[in-house]
Amino acid sequence: MKKKLTYRDKLLELANIYSVKEIQDYIKSKKNLTSGQLELILRKNKIVIPKDFKTNFFKENISKPLSKVSKRIDDIKEDSSKAVNKVSRKIVYFKEDSSRSISSFFYNFWRSIFNSGLGFINLITNSLQNLWKSIGNAGLGFLNIIPKLGQTYSNFFSNFFTNLFHGIYSQQINKGKTGRVIVSFFVIAGIITVVISGVSTFYDFDKSTKDQVVKKQIQKPVDKAEKKVKKSIDKAEKKVKKPSNKIEKQVKKPKTKPKEKVAEVILPDLNLKTETVLNLFKDVDYSLNKVRFEKIVKPIYFTQFPKDLNAIQSSKLKKETFIKIVLPLIVAENEKILYDREKLKKISSKKFTTDGEKQWLRQKFLEYKVKKGSVEELTNRLDIIPNSLALAQAAKESGWGTSRFALEGNAIFGQWTWDGSGIAPLNRDKSKNHKILKFPILRASVKAYQNNLNTHKSYVKFREKRKELRKKNKKLNGLELSKTLGNYAQTGNEYIKILAQIIVQNRLMDFEPVRLANSGSKKRELNL
Repeated sequence: MKKKLTYRDKLLELANIYSVKEIQDYIKSKKNLTSGQLELILRKNKIVIPKDFKTNFFKENISKPLSKVSKRIDDIKEDSSKAVNKVSRKIVYFKEDSSRSISSFFYNFWRSIFNSGLGFINLITNSLQNLWKSIGNAGLGFLNIIPKLGQTYSNFFSNFFTNLFHGIYSQQINKGKTGRVIVSFFVIAGIITVVISGVSTFYDFDKSTKDQVVKKQIQKPVDKAEKKVKKSIDKAEKKVKKPSNKIEKQVKKPKTKPKEKVAEVILPDLNLKTETVLNLFKDVDYSLNKVRFEKIVKPIYFTQFPKDLNAIQSSKLKKETFIKIVLPLIVAENEKILYDREKLKKISSKKFTTDGEKQWLRQKFLEYKVKKGSVEELTNRLDIIPNSLALAQAAKESGWGTSRFALEGNAIFGQWTWDGSGIAPLNRDKSKNHKILKFPILRASVKAYQNNLNTHKSYVKFREKRKELRKKNKKLNGLELSKTLGNYAQTGNEYIKILAQIIVQNRLMDFEPVRLANSGSKKRELNL
């Protein structure tokens, strides 16, 4: 006598007949699927489930068709509401994008006008200063001629009278005429002495007064220009909360004061909202287009993502906000690595090293897990991860900063741990016990990610490819190096394709040469 099969057994038998791989894999892994789960999998594979149960005539011919009609009506309503919502969202996005573009256009327009006005004021100031300087120099030159002119006259008369007396002595002259000549000589000598002393006195007095007049006349245009600049800056500060770096530079030019050093800005764990973060970026003029053009990023370090980052409806704005938060962290860690790499190069070129340098080398050997103290291997591992590649992996692993691991544990790169502090995945297999490693701040996650690629045996191909590019004196290319990271995820080649797509679509290669505003080039940005 045949055993009566249950509905679930019939579904399993149907899966065996059609060889449904997904159900067979679950059976092999000894996982029990419910009837509902089996039905879903069979329908997903487009397998029709036979109806072998009895139904009465009323249910089959009346209630069932009516339920189908009502279901279709509900589907039509749901589709229409979805379409309406989609259209309304597009309208809202269009309004936001258009208003943002218009406001940015007017802001840049007025800003260019203001900058041109300041440039015109500086031009007038410099021209007036040069004019008064040339006039002063001409006056001083004229005054310097007077002593030389007096000296010339005195030499002429002295030579004349000397020759005259020699003539009197050597020739016989009438005594009456000689007496008149002598008297006239003393009279002329007295007159010349009085004239020369008067001229010299007048020259000293005139010189002192003219010097003062020239100095005052030179200073007046500068003072007026400075007042005009100050007035224009006061007006700009009323319109904008914090002035840009260009305005600071133009104000400092007339004063010729040295620029102040900019400290790093580390924003504490304040549970900032996305709206606050966007306003902050606007206040400090933090624009990705500007970063792409100038290749400089401000040293603003967030310790966590805004909890409501996913509330941004515009996917473009959400991605830009994510890049603005993560990019300075990646660039900062890369610059630290480049500094250590340069230091290693200097130490390895020396014949004798100090105790401090030896201690530093031992520390780096431990940090980068280099055995037998090989300086060549340390040089291979002590290197940067291209900004474009790090940004792409951060975006993929954290869902552009919206994943549970990123928001709760500052885990940007999805690194696994078996013994450290971590967050357990929700859909983790019972046979596995791994967790996602959590960090106190975002920058710690970036540092751990870079150390992972530079030390783990799974990424030997990545390091070898990077070493090859260095030997050929080529720039490190994130798109090229991403082809060596198939071991980073279980999907392998599919993961590499996704990384390349993220890099290309979001133009992340533009950020590869970016450096910090307060880096070794000593070009400083606005202090927040």
